[in-house]
Amino acid sequence: MARVFRGEGTHKVDGKGRVSIPALFRRVLEASDPDWTEGLNPNLVIVYGDQRRKYLECYTMEAIAEVDARISRMQRGSIERRMLEKLFNGQSLPASVDETGRLVLPAKQRQKIGLDGEAYFIATGDTFQIWNPDTYEEVEKARTEAWLDEMPDDFDPLTLLPDDGAA
Repeated sequence: MARVFRGEGTHKVDGKGRVSIPALFRRVLEASDPDWTEGLNPNLVIVYGDQRRKYLECYTMEAIAEVDARISRMQRGSIERRMLEKLFNGQSLPASVDETGRLVLPAKQRQKIGLDGEAYFIATGDTFQIWNPDTYEEVEKARTEAWLDEMPDDFDPLTLLPDDGAA
């Protein structure tokens, strides 16, 4: 069964870039890190990506391994593979949760997304995103609301799921 992140929340970022990860997120990181055992800190990969990305995307070790495996099946030397390797390998960094449940976000990544004082966390399935709370409100929340405004009043998001044939 897939391990997924659920929920959202805003947390303080201190001057050294330390921010507490929501407790439920930490449990998913632990369960999705094949090297984690009681007493160790769970690992993750933070993908910060290109200049268009206004957030940090945090992958479990299982999720990033799946992405890496899919990239490795692409044609070696193709521009698409090279670009994905740069976006997911070059523009990412390994990280771990410390003993107090915090993540240290380097200054370069904090500056890239404009984090200062608070970070907004939102679950996105097998990843979670870290945003500047104001940017999230301006960009992503507005995008979601605009999309929903195009839907009929009785729209059920579950209708978008593919029919897998299961009864």
